[in-house]
Amino acid sequence: MNDSSGSGAEGGEGETASVWRFATARKAYVVIDAADYFSTIRELMARARQRIFLIGWDFDSRILLPTGRRWWQKGRKRKHPARLGSFILWLVKAKPQLDVRILKWNFALFKYLLRGTMLFDLVRWARSKQIDFKFDSAHPVGCSHHQKIVVIDDMVAACGGIDMTSDRWDTPEHLPKDKRRRRPSGRLYGPWHDVTMLMEGDVAAALGELGRERWRIAGGKVLSPCPPQSESPWPTELKAEFENVEIGIARTAAKHGASPQISEIENLFVEQIKGAKRLIYAETQYFASRAIAEAICQRLTESDPPEIVIINPLTADGWLEQMAMDSARVELLETLRQADHKGRFHIYYPVTSDGTAIYVHAKLTIIDDEILRVGSANMNNRSMGLDTECDVFIDKRRPANAHIGSQITDLRIRLLAEHCGLAQDAVARGIERFGEMAAMIDALSVNGKQLKPLPLKHLSETERAIGSSGLLDPERPDEMFEPIEKRGLFRRKGHLMRMRLKHQWKRSIAG
Repeated sequence: MNDSSGSGAEGGEGETASVWRFATARKAYVVIDAADYFSTIRELMARARQRIFLIGWDFDSRILLPTGRRWWQKGRKRKHPARLGSFILWLVKAKPQLDVRILKWNFALFKYLLRGTMLFDLVRWARSKQIDFKFDSAHPVGCSHHQKIVVIDDMVAACGGIDMTSDRWDTPEHLPKDKRRRRPSGRLYGPWHDVTMLMEGDVAAALGELGRERWRIAGGKVLSPCPPQSESPWPTELKAEFENVEIGIARTAAKHGASPQISEIENLFVEQIKGAKRLIYAETQYFASRAIAEAICQRLTESDPPEIVIINPLTADGWLEQMAMDSARVELLETLRQADHKGRFHIYYPVTSDGTAIYVHAKLTIIDDEILRVGSANMNNRSMGLDTECDVFIDKRRPANAHIGSQITDLRIRLLAEHCGLAQDAVARGIERFGEMAAMIDALSVNGKQLKPLPLKHLSETERAIGSSGLLDPERPDEMFEPIEKRGLFRRKGHLMRMRLKHQWKRSIAG
């Protein structure tokens, strides 16, 4: 559902819409990696006057917030507590008018029994009338709440891939064996890459509305919007990358009770991929979506397809995820390579200077340096039709965004520089010299911190069957109860099916 001014058709609900709403932002800033994000969110929370609304897949009150800065209150300099749980308690005591709402997926409830001091935080929070913590179970069986949204006073909001939980904090340097990457238990974890977008203005009010509706669906009392206030909680030292822009909001939600199926995110991905002219750059935790792969496959069969570069983790995080997502990824990539007659499709994984794989948790897409998209949705089937998701995007082709300059290009160069271990000007010169992102990566990102071509692991027949069937990653809730032969990555007619048959024929000849 394209319109003449750019991607996205606003309005309506259900399987056909691609955008829930467009709203203006006075300021917007892309936060790269959780060290910057946690510091920024701490400052936003400290500046809140009315309501802090935290919405996430996971939430851990034991994580440490940056303690190097101080903030002013009533003319006195005060240092905040380090632990997030204690910090929230300290805030509500210091600001009796402040309301804190926290919403997270209910599946991980049993994990809280193993999180030690978090149980004490929950008890202490429960004693405060200003704090309300709720578990979201309003989903069909097998679905999850996956949005990662923060809304402060309905004036500033964050939307992206970063949960306020453990194993997320890292810097863009992704240093090997960084002792600051430490779980609450004291154990170290590996390098982690993530992205979110910070926004000020009407778009924050819209995300506040989305959050209040989700709160109601999850069983909470109806919340009113925050009254207008003159002073914004936007950090005074934070310089916006975008000003006075229109931002689109897209969602996924499974049909549940009276709530309809919402597939805006899937529809928007297909629209934006089909509309790409020069390039698609994406960072995603998974690459397992049939709809997205079908759209890419169609583009690759064209006479002059766009360059497509995808940054993925080497493997998914966890045995079950590896069985479902990594197996599906191999099946799709083998098929897409049959369609890639111009050599335009490339998938890489990042490593640190000592060769340790960096886990990519970001969900970001840049198209033609005209569309910037950040959110919670991965390129897998779950994010297209099962889990509650939220993406935001800026499209400079829309009339309201015509004043945008090179900010999206600059961000793409910045991200490539981070992954390639190069200076930004070296990346820009390399792309200009070699003509494509992949050629620059292959020529210049060869030592130390770098991007490496993703190897395709050998799949057993069982892994192939699970990956291609979509058994662990269905597209819609009702598919979980369909026979295996009626579901899967290659069940429908289209480019993927034709290329799949071509690949199977070549394998049979070679075998």
